Amino acid sequence: MSVEKVQSREMARAEWLSAPDTKAVLEALGADGGAARIVGGAVRNTLMGEPVSDIDIATTETPARAMALLGARGIKTVPTGIDHGTVTAVTPSRHFEITTLRADIRTDGRRADVAFTGDWLTDAKRRDFTINALYCDADGTIHDPLGGRADIAARRVRFIGDPHERIREDYLRILRFFRFHAWYGKGEPDSAGLRAAAEEREGLKQLSGERVRDEILKIAAAENGPAAFRQMAAAGILSLVLPEATRLDRFEKLVEIETTQLFRPKADPILRLGSMLDLDDKGVAALAQRLRFSNRERERLTRMLTDRTKIVCYLSMREMRRALYTMGLDLFKDRVSLGWADDRRGHNAFQWRALLAMADSWERPVLPLTGEMIKASGVPEGPEVGRVRDEVEEWWIDSDFIEDEFSIIERLKAIVQATVY
Repeated sequence: MSVEKVQSREMARAEWLSAPDTKAVLEALGADGGAARIVGGAVRNTLMGEPVSDIDIATTETPARAMALLGARGIKTVPTGIDHGTVTAVTPSRHFEITTLRADIRTDGRRADVAFTGDWLTDAKRRDFTINALYCDADGTIHDPLGGRADIAARRVRFIGDPHERIREDYLRILRFFRFHAWYGKGEPDSAGLRAAAEEREGLKQLSGERVRDEILKIAAAENGPAAFRQMAAAGILSLVLPEATRLDRFEKLVEIETTQLFRPKADPILRLGSMLDLDDKGVAALAQRLRFSNRERERLTRMLTDRTKIVCYLSMREMRRALYTMGLDLFKDRVSLGWADDRRGHNAFQWRALLAMADSWERPVLPLTGEMIKASGVPEGPEVGRVRDEVEEWWIDSDFIEDEFSIIERLKAIVQATVY
């Protein structure tokens, strides 16, 4: 296919492209006769009308030359992946990942040995999808060597060249195929890509847990994540990477609630993942170890899936306050979200939504009882102070967080009098 080179009004209007730091980096890389272009996600998302976060740059300059050219303009650089041709430019407004044009020499399904090249088409052909092989000059001119703009217009995620070959270069591309379709695709996935992903799925077993985890969470965060996971299940892929996902029905309902009832601007991928699972603490621990979740993520999943506090849509105000105090705000909201997703009665939506709203406006009460007050009542210093406080606190919770300090002191006295020291 011949290279398409067009002036793009979308790119010309992109604020990130005209930003001073972007201009400074591109000018520095082109100062000695070399060339540099924005590549991949920033170009793709701008053409799709999607937000742009990361800005990646491809250049004909070698990593050493790129660092020298940037340094000469006072731009700090970090050799983040220099063996693979990547350095990072650090500017006041953002970081730019800069990679020398490359060709794959050898691949093993997880990583590649590369050689630097000056040929843009060669660099494009080693990428995964046509929509990621778009380049943009500083003036907004787009270089489209592989038909990516047509696929963007059709909202089609299509492998470059032979899908089997692209996947065998890096088996993570199977999951990326579903992730990109979930975020940017329309209709059914590309048939050739879907067939290749299913046929090459055994290669997923050689991937690290971290790489699989990151893709799963990104798919879960997509509005069309439910369809992607169903497609993965039908292709025999989900059972390899996430066999614990036995509650896709609850996940689908949660996404529907979030998008049509709560209008949340940003998905919570850990909550969405938890909605797919039906595990005890040992099951969560095994999953967390395999996919290398952080301790905080593992603890959150364990608590939302194993907590047995009564959470129903018709909680009274008193029950809700007690649950919020004993569980904490985050766990309470996780359990309410899962409870709502499990509830097939549509007419309960108002009550579930009200629970979440009231939780967000709740202020945690503080028991007006100090250790000094407890010791002054005759309790000896040591572990007894904590025990007595816990007993008073349980009474205070049962009393719906009574604010009368006199009543709290009287309860303290009664507990102390009933204890022989």
